[in-house]
Amino acid sequence: MIAASPQELWEVLGDPHHLPRWWPRVSRVESVEVDAFTEVLMSGKGKMVRADFRLLDAVSLRRIVWAQQVENTPFARILTSAETEISLSGANLSDGPATEVTIELRQTLHGFLARLGSHLVRRAAGSTIEEALDGLERIVGRRV
Repeated sequence: MIAASPQELWEVLGDPHHLPRWWPRVSRVESVEVDAFTEVLMSGKGKMVRADFRLLDAVSLRRIVWAQQVENTPFARILTSAETEISLSGANLSDGPATEVTIELRQTLHGFLARLGSHLVRRAAGSTIEEALDGLERIVGRRV
């Protein structure tokens, strides 16, 4: 739960230009279109990596889903698919509006990694989600 209205959160979630402010490792966003954008990510070793995304679904103030384009990219060695879904559910607390934010990362690993690396990927996804929620909290309100 974040102490902010769904509308306040949607202003951040619905605009890819805000991703560097709250999504982990995103340095900047380029080539933003109505249904697509490119993230420029900073790797742990300081290397810049581009990742293209397309919008799959958006229901204003409720849900947004985007998919990373992995085919014919360096990510294809690791991933078969990757989707991010964020859902919002508004609530009213005694001290004002709040929103339950649910972030789900769905990643399908490629090849032998599907058998051996799923635990590590799950743990990394959990860390990414926590960092993203911390980023949203910094921007729009505190966690409740």
